[in-house]
Amino acid sequence: MAEATSGGGPDESHGKGDSSARSPSGGRAPTEPAAEAGDDAGAGRFPVWTKVLGWCGVAGLIYLLICAVSIISRGFAGLGSDAAHAMFAFAANPWVGLSVGVLGTVLIQSSTTTTAIAVTAVGSGALPIQGAIPIILGANVGTTVTTSLVALTFVRNRAEFRRALGASTVHDFYNWLALLIFFPIELIWHPLRHLSGALTHALYGTDWLPNPSHFNFIRAATRPVEHGVIHATTHISSTLGPLFTIVIGAVLILVAVRYLGKLLKLLMVGRARDILIRAVGRNAYLAMASGMGVTVVTQSSTITTSVLVPFAGTGILTPAQVYPVVVGSNLGTTFTVVFAAFAGVGPDAEIGLQAAFVHLVYNLFAIVVIYVIPFLRPVPLFCAENLAHVASEHRWVLAVYLGTVFIALPALVIVLVGVV
Repeated sequence: MAEATSGGGPDESHGKGDSSARSPSGGRAPTEPAAEAGDDAGAGRFPVWTKVLGWCGVAGLIYLLICAVSIISRGFAGLGSDAAHAMFAFAANPWVGLSVGVLGTVLIQSSTTTTAIAVTAVGSGALPIQGAIPIILGANVGTTVTTSLVALTFVRNRAEFRRALGASTVHDFYNWLALLIFFPIELIWHPLRHLSGALTHALYGTDWLPNPSHFNFIRAATRPVEHGVIHATTHISSTLGPLFTIVIGAVLILVAVRYLGKLLKLLMVGRARDILIRAVGRNAYLAMASGMGVTVVTQSSTITTSVLVPFAGTGILTPAQVYPVVVGSNLGTTFTVVFAAFAGVGPDAEIGLQAAFVHLVYNLFAIVVIYVIPFLRPVPLFCAENLAHVASEHRWVLAVYLGTVFIALPALVIVLVGVV
């Protein structure tokens, strides 16, 4: 593909990879430095009992994630319909909802947590589906800031910083472009709401898609934790108790997702990185599939994309080769929320699943419109490489970009539109 040949020129690689073989796509065939390969090999030599404990920890954190979703649902139910709707009244404006999604994800560093809370709120009847969609779209953008911060580790070397930042911010501009295209369309014609609703209605309760109300064993397994939290908060007051329940559930989701990602990174990052590195230089769509698969396993698109930033910084990979992995990781992160949506039961469980499908459909549309169609495909890469070029010459540009786009602007919208 044409995009596989872009990126830093030969003079920028400092000899790291000039002698390596060329990949069939025309870019450098990725090869790992010996030191990094050795470090990874050492990290992978865990004793068997350590790996067993690690995978038991993974199972426990998945269990905690399911419990947390159920706890939030019970918290919203305890508030009553009027109080629950009042919690999200400030986000009724779609621009405020979008800003909440961006800023909330930047602050807690987890788009999965932000999206899961929105999906659970919809499934509990506390938030209408039209109010959740902007939050979900905003979370999709807010998650990209972490990878840009990873590029700062190369700030002392101008050439490496430019390559690393170009590879990391392609994720930013891809998601911003998707938002610029689909957010106005959704405001006018609501295709995400209609299509996700039709998909959920067609599949819910059929053999194609399991009905979460049938998973009685999951409800039985999570009930002790759920009841324990409810019992601990009911003694406060009829209003504060459910609020504390919601907060506890949200914290548990954040903890489960964060430590699940860290634990899976320790257990899987060697194999995951091998899969990514081998796939990146061969075929863009194979790289996309690898990015999606690794993200499904690690439960974090940030882990998937951050792993490749050091390889881009040292010139082993180009930003164009990282680009399809980013696209795939965006899709892979949606499956976590779909999984979490199955923990919901009750009359609004189906619409909660619809909110999860919004995230999935949105990222599928983005892939087709931005990446598959050649016209828009170069835009995120062009913007990322130009920002990286300017920021490598003037370091303050990156600080202004991150502070304005991800913090100041969303906060200003929330204050001026949602509060004032």
